[in-house]
Amino acid sequence: MDITSLRFDANGLILAVVQDFYTKKVLTVAYMNRESLEITLREKRTCFWSRSRGELWRKVETSGNVQHVVSVTADCDADALVVEVIKDGPACHLGTDSCFTNLLFSDETVQQFSLDALYALLEGRNKERPAGSYTTYLFEKGREKILKKVGEECTEVIIGAMKDSREETIYEISDLCYHVLVLMVESGITLDDIRRELAGRHVIDHKVKQETMQ
Repeated sequence: MDITSLRFDANGLILAVVQDFYTKKVLTVAYMNRESLEITLREKRTCFWSRSRGELWRKVETSGNVQHVVSVTADCDADALVVEVIKDGPACHLGTDSCFTNLLFSDETVQQFSLDALYALLEGRNKERPAGSYTTYLFEKGREKILKKVGEECTEVIIGAMKDSREETIYEISDLCYHVLVLMVESGITLDDIRRELAGRHVIDHKVKQETMQ
């Protein structure tokens, strides 16, 4: 499919749903015209059409938070797009990670775990410091205590693996992951920071493999 196959509306616009490449979270919804879409594809950075201002709008121009485009996919009717991006900062003009933060309904009987949700929960614990929370206790004790727990959990993972106990190893790895996330929040390190670092290492590892095969 190419741009000529898309169905722009009467105003020459097409809906663009911007989605985080890593988490699949919907970041924002905007509109593109043919020119802004061409710019997006050429520069590999999101460029939209501002209906309120009547002009092209590159994401970086107002916020400095570049959205690097990974893929653009049209729906079955060719009148809407999903734009997957790797973002450099918050997607919303209010400074939040996503424009979609106002929950209207949630079925509490259905729970979906994610590292991003856990990280957000830990951020909340750090800001609010609710009494009786173990996470609050760690943040109040500070980095030295958190580092001590990370070290202890590393040892527990090694012990579980040496015992060849799958269940114990899973349990201890989970404990380690939790305490590492607490350390990340305390240190101001985000999951996106880690994703970018790992993605870079993946590219390097791929190149090394290619070289060794020659």
